[in-house]
Amino acid sequence: MKLLIKGMVCDRCIYILSEELPKLGLEISDIRLGEVILKVRDKILEEQVIKTMLQKYGFDLIYNKDQRLISQIKSAVEKGIQKQLDTGERIKFSTLIRDELRKDYDSLSALFSSSEGWTLEKFIISRKIEKVKELLFYTQLSLSEIAYSLGYSSPAHLSNQLKKYTGFTSSHYKRMKRNKLAIIEEQSKNKNQV
Repeated sequence: MKLLIKGMVCDRCIYILSEELPKLGLEISDIRLGEVILKVRDKILEEQVIKTMLQKYGFDLIYNKDQRLISQIKSAVEKGIQKQLDTGERIKFSTLIRDELRKDYDSLSALFSSSEGWTLEKFIISRKIEKVKELLFYTQLSLSEIAYSLGYSSPAHLSNQLKKYTGFTSSHYKRMKRNKLAIIEEQSKNKNQV
């Protein structure tokens, strides 16, 4: 049974579902962003149980054609961002989405805007910004390295976008990281003293 799932946007989502679905007695054949293939049993029972579990984690099943396309677009964007990080290759998202879904980009973009309430371009930027925040917080990469790996023209361009979309600078996220590390170090010292 193939399920299309709304709300799967990162590897953590895949991890959650790969942990939770087997707890329901379901065997996964394949899992990727926005899609899970299960070895089928009683479809009616499974769908209701699965839907309840998915909603618990902020996901949902996708039933109609437009929702499926939106989910596939989002998945293609996530794959493109990850490919940029892995290879440093500049990705033209309009080409990537068109090629991945084998449909006209303009019609996909219009569908996305009418369905989601914001443009596909803004969605792509928001996903990149989320990745930037994650990289600033969890890695040692500099803003320049992140900007280069995500295809920004310069660190200044990325910095301006980060400030525009989040209201914070890259320094804010690095400060948050230092504060978290200081708290962890303090807790570790206290634990060792006990």
